[in-house]
Amino acid sequence: MNDVAARFAEIVGDTNLLVGALIPPDYGHDEALTAVPRQPAFVARPESAEQVAALLVCAGEHGVPVTARGSATGLSGAARPRPGGLVISFERMNAVLEIDADNHVAVVQPGITLADLDERTAAAGLGYTVYPGELSATVGGNVGTNAGGMRAVKYGVTRHNVVGLQAVLPTGEIIRTGGKLAKISSGYDLTQLIIGSEGSLALVTEVTVKLHPRMPHGATVLAPFTSVDEVLRSVVKVIDSGLTPHICEYVDDRTLRAISDHLDLDLGIRDAVRDSAAAYLMVALESRDKDRVQADVMELGGLLLDVGAMDAYVLEGAAAKLVEAREKSFWTAKAIGVDDIIDVVVPRAAMPEFLRRTEELVTSRDAAVAGCGHAGDGNVHLGLFCPDEEKRKTLLTEIFALGMELGGAISGEHGIGQTRSAYYLQLEDPAKIALMRRIKASFDPAGILNPGILPATEV
Repeated sequence: MNDVAARFAEIVGDTNLLVGALIPPDYGHDEALTAVPRQPAFVARPESAEQVAALLVCAGEHGVPVTARGSATGLSGAARPRPGGLVISFERMNAVLEIDADNHVAVVQPGITLADLDERTAAAGLGYTVYPGELSATVGGNVGTNAGGMRAVKYGVTRHNVVGLQAVLPTGEIIRTGGKLAKISSGYDLTQLIIGSEGSLALVTEVTVKLHPRMPHGATVLAPFTSVDEVLRSVVKVIDSGLTPHICEYVDDRTLRAISDHLDLDLGIRDAVRDSAAAYLMVALESRDKDRVQADVMELGGLLLDVGAMDAYVLEGAAAKLVEAREKSFWTAKAIGVDDIIDVVVPRAAMPEFLRRTEELVTSRDAAVAGCGHAGDGNVHLGLFCPDEEKRKTLLTEIFALGMELGGAISGEHGIGQTRSAYYLQLEDPAKIALMRRIKASFDPAGILNPGILPATEV
C-alpha cells in the first residue's frame, strides 16, 4: 500500500493526497441516513482530467476500488467509499471554464457548486435550472445521480440540462461526448448513458450545461385542501391550464407544520383552515412581465378554488421562505428523526393510489410516513418512521414493489447507490440487470469504479 500511496502522490502531489488516519471523517460518507460511514485508504484531490486518468490507471493496476466525491450531499450512499479504497475528490476542479451566452451554455468543472454557478451565470442574465434542494451540491454530483428537484416540472432533470461531457474511463482514456449542441443523432448517446450512472462507468471531469434566461418576476401560491387526493387531482387542472408553473409541489399537513415550526414561519393561514387541511399544493409562476404574473396568479387562485381548495394564499415576506424551506425539507426530516427517506416516482396520475396504498402498508406495520413531493412529475418524497431495521426493510420492499407495479421506479432523483441496491436487484427485471452488467464490464473491465452499486452484485 505504501507503493500505491507513493504513486498516487506522484500524480497529484503530496499535499493533495491524504492517507489513512490523516483522512478527515467527512470523506467517509454522504447524507444517506442508513449508510454507516467507511474510512477509505486514500483521498486524492486532482486538478485535471489527466491526473484523474493517471489515478484510475494506477488504481486499476493495483485493484483499488474508486469512489468519486463532490460535496457528498447525496442521499443514497453512492459517495460512501470502500475500505481500502480511493476517494477521488473533485473539490479542486471547481472552475467555470466558459459562459457562452450566444449558445446558452456554460462549460464547468465537476466540483463547481450550484451556488457558485448560480452567482457566475446571474451576471449574464442566465441560470442553470437544476435545483435538487441543496445549493452546496456540485454539478458533477448532479450528473452522477441525474438529480432533479422542484423545478423539474418545467425545466426537467439533469439529463435534460446537460448537453456534453468530458469523462475519464477507468482504463485511462479521456473522451468527449456531445457538445454545445441543441441536438445530436450520431452513434450511441454516451452522454445520457454516463448521466445517472453514479460514478460506476466513468468519472466526469467537465460538463456543458444548458442555461436559461432568468425570469425577473414571480409569485408563489399555497392552497390548502382537506385531502391529499384533492391536492393531486388539482395538479392535472393546473398543468392543463397552460400556466406553466416552474414549481408544483404537494406538502402534507404534518410536514408543513414541521417546516413552519423548524423555521418559525408565519404563513398567514387561518386557524380554522389549518385545523381542517390535510395537505397543501404549492405552485410557483414566473415571467418577464410583472403584470403577466399578477394576471396568472389571479387565474391560478380561481382555478384552485374551483377544484376544491379551501383558500389560496399568495406567499409574501417571511412566508415566501417556504419555497426555500421545501427545497431543504430533507434537513427538516432529519431533524425530526425520520428513519429513512423514500424517493419513489410513479406516473403523475398514479400518485393518489400510490400514497393511499403506501399509507395502508405503513399503518399495517405500526409505522408512519409524512412528506411532500413533486406533484408535477410524480416524484414522491416520504419520511419513514420505522426504527426496527428488519421491519423497515420489509416495508420498503413492499413500497418499492408498489411503485413499480404502478409503472414507476424505486428512485426518481436520489439514485440507487448502496442503500437501494439490494432492493433494486430483487425487484428489477433480471434481463435489464444482466444488460447493465455487460455495459459495466465494457466500460470498467477491472470493476474498480464504485463497486457495490447498480448493477454490481456486491452490496
